[in-house]
Amino acid sequence: MPHTIALVGGTGPEGRGLATRFALAGHRVAIGSREAARGEEAARELATSLGRDTITGADNAGAVADADIVVVVVPYAAHRATLEALRGALAGKIVVDAVVPVHFDRGPRPVDVAAGSATEEAAEILPDSRIVGAFHNLAAEVLLDPAASVDADVLVTGGDAEAKQVVMALAAEIAGVNAVDAGPLRFSRFVEGLTILLIGINGRYKAHTGVRIAGLHE
Repeated sequence: MPHTIALVGGTGPEGRGLATRFALAGHRVAIGSREAARGEEAARELATSLGRDTITGADNAGAVADADIVVVVVPYAAHRATLEALRGALAGKIVVDAVVPVHFDRGPRPVDVAAGSATEEAAEILPDSRIVGAFHNLAAEVLLDPAASVDADVLVTGGDAEAKQVVMALAAEIAGVNAVDAGPLRFSRFVEGLTILLIGINGRYKAHTGVRIAGLHE
């Protein structure tokens, strides 16, 4: 079943990359930004490059209004403020947190999160939403190339079994991706930490690596 998917903070490479793959899979996509004009511009560029009329842009509140799935891809520094501002609009929706608590100081460094992870923090801020962690480990550069197979697993965390299955099915629609149930929300900190490790590896090797869990898919 096609979804309407909003990308909160979706004008950056990761947001546009996920928007590309969701649109190619036949979903309606809304790209959100703090400024509506930026969301609209990113949407126009993607719609033109992909030849799709199912991509729109707006400010973050406008993007999430009609969405049944919302993917959060803001920088961690904007995480709490963004979610607090959207708390009412996100009630009852599946909210996928793909945010990594990282800052850069001669390479990527983790940010300590009192809740344990950005995803757990999202669950505290949005008690009326269905929180799932996913899409952290996918390289934006690969997602943005419609012809490229992503060749990665998506590690999915969450406590809402139905919401988790919806997100896993969505991830599996991306060419080259397998979805892996990575456990409850409290395991999100390990997924986010692994992403920081991959960022460092990619920087050293000038690569776009992903994660594969051996032994599950043979």
